[in-house]
Amino acid sequence: MTRKFDKANLPSRHVSVGPERAPQRSYYYAMGMTEEDIAKPFVGIASAGNDSAPCNTLLDSQADMARAGVIEAGGTPRRFNTITVTDGIAMGHQGMKSSLVSREVIADSVELSVRGHCYDAVIGYAGCDKSLPGMMMAMLRLNVPSIFVYGGSILPGRFHEEDVTVVDVFEAVGQHSAGNCP
Repeated sequence: MTRKFDKANLPSRHVSVGPERAPQRSYYYAMGMTEEDIAKPFVGIASAGNDSAPCNTLLDSQADMARAGVIEAGGTPRRFNTITVTDGIAMGHQGMKSSLVSREVIADSVELSVRGHCYDAVIGYAGCDKSLPGMMMAMLRLNVPSIFVYGGSILPGRFHEEDVTVVDVFEAVGQHSAGNCP
């Protein structure tokens, strides 16, 4: 038996309930959603996944797992992405001017997408310096049920049978600058 949701107090009622919302529903039907999908709570799944830095590359696949969980729990998932700027790549050149402001852009973009599409809840995936606080800032601003998921740490690389982290690389650059490395 399919559970019937009362959307009277949910944000998604503004885009899914009543004859006056037929234009909005037409967009959902155009995306392959059914009347049953539209009648369920809409759960936004925000991902900072991209190919810009290693801390972001697996976030989309993690968000897709959340999509399956939302469906299993009786909701309708609505996945979208936001940007990221990672300090590790942006530092030491003009790109660093983009790093701190990216936190606000992330928060703003998640907030705009959730508010603009009237999602009833949000699950956020982030894994980098500014996407973590940006995602959490959006959740606080939105004040809807939210779950934050940290995508996990960057695994070390291997060099001469040893684990090597970015900290090791920075230390080697310092040693090279001091003339202590070939």
